[in-house]
Amino acid sequence: MFVLLQDVQKHSVHTLVFRSLKRTHDMFVSDHAKAVALDDQSYKMKMAVKMRAEYKPVLHMPVLKEGRERGPLHASDPYGQLGYPLPGLMFLLMFSGVALTAETQMQKMPSEAGVHSMALALPPAQARQEASRTAASVAEIHRHAGAAERSHPPQHSLMEGGTKSSGLLPRKAPTMPKPQWHPPWKLYRVISGHLGWVRSIAVEPGNQWFVTGSADRTIKIWDLASGKLKLSLTGHISTVRGVAVSTRSPYLFSCGEDKQVKCWDLEYNKVIRHYHGHLSAVYDLDLHPTIDVLVTCSRDATARVWDIRSKANVHTLSGHTNTVATVKCQSAEPQVVTGSHDTTIRLWDLVAGKTRATLTNHKKSVRALVLHPRQYTFASGSPDNIKQWKCPDGNFIQNLSGHNAIINTLAVNSDGVLVSGADNGTIHMWDWRTGYNFQRIHAAVQPGSLDSESGIFACVFDQSESRLITAEADKTIKVYKEDDTATEESHPVNWKPEILKRKRF
Repeated sequence: MFVLLQDVQKHSVHTLVFRSLKRTHDMFVSDHAKAVALDDQSYKMKMAVKMRAEYKPVLHMPVLKEGRERGPLHASDPYGQLGYPLPGLMFLLMFSGVALTAETQMQKMPSEAGVHSMALALPPAQARQEASRTAASVAEIHRHAGAAERSHPPQHSLMEGGTKSSGLLPRKAPTMPKPQWHPPWKLYRVISGHLGWVRSIAVEPGNQWFVTGSADRTIKIWDLASGKLKLSLTGHISTVRGVAVSTRSPYLFSCGEDKQVKCWDLEYNKVIRHYHGHLSAVYDLDLHPTIDVLVTCSRDATARVWDIRSKANVHTLSGHTNTVATVKCQSAEPQVVTGSHDTTIRLWDLVAGKTRATLTNHKKSVRALVLHPRQYTFASGSPDNIKQWKCPDGNFIQNLSGHNAIINTLAVNSDGVLVSGADNGTIHMWDWRTGYNFQRIHAAVQPGSLDSESGIFACVFDQSESRLITAEADKTIKVYKEDDTATEESHPVNWKPEILKRKRF
């Protein structure tokens, strides 16, 4: 009776051990299948560490006779190659009916050195977490052999490597920074004299006079201090669309809808050179600041680069598919920037005469460009938006929204005041850095003109940047200056830290 009782007890112990090992094996196969499915090397290495720690009793069980008779493992079995015949697993597989398939084949076990290096590579907090979980699992098997165990999925901590995951934190929406305060501008002079729309304007480098071009086919030179007419130049047979004064020589350049580009010698007040080549109206021109080069743009969808002295057409900048309305030059790359009615802006390589970059963000015609006098940036104006760009590649900076009209002209000074003039006669003043619209002006038309003759065709700051001169559709030239009596208290910035909405297009 006593012997029988001993046999029953031994059988019970074996049964408990078998159940425990079977559960351990099931967990082994499950963890291994996850590693294979994820096909992630770091995860496999972690699982290898866990397998060696938790499933060591299973891997080193004695080989049964039936296991020997089945022969060696398949050549593709990595454990067979490494000398691990998996005796305990064979014992469990025979009794549980679980077979290793292609999906559950085990990956190569790492060497001792590999396991040790992997443990050192783990972050400290994660290594401690793995070690404590492994130790607890092995202790549970030895202490409660045969007891019903519930497997708990590993708890993924929010802290990895001692730091909180930034992806789980809510991101704060960007807000517009507080804009710089600028005094408001006020109208202080209206100059009359042209008999047609005033289409273009330029200030000479000495800040003594300025020049305007008009639809009355004349070019007029005005005294800046008094606003009196000094000289009228005739020679164009159609609207004068662009004027520029050279800083390197006593020359004035003009272009017009008569396809002509002229160079005037201001010592003799006569035309000394013509630049022939454009096939249609010439809408704008600009002088290169450091070399004797003139760039013009036209309704023939091209911009042309001219040698001022020899009158040679150095480059014809082709690529736009519609009228090129505006062009700007600078000494740094890109040395030529053009805006077109095809809605694109092109940055040009002046040496090669080819496009450097094409900016396609605008959805409507680009009629105005301006280069910042101090920063390596520029702005473009279109009915959809005013956009700011960073040189030399034309990276988008921000939108200035709110001037919902056809923008004909842009100007900016060193204090960061950006001015946009539109076809409907409105002028908007912006803070360049933040894009805050701090003033809107709609000056009354000249008495005797129609209300519909309210449009801003060109605007420019004088050399002191204290006066703004505009060329308008009511045939007048208006001069604005800052209000000296204004203070931050009398004209506060109406600004709230609203969420910044920056569109990419």
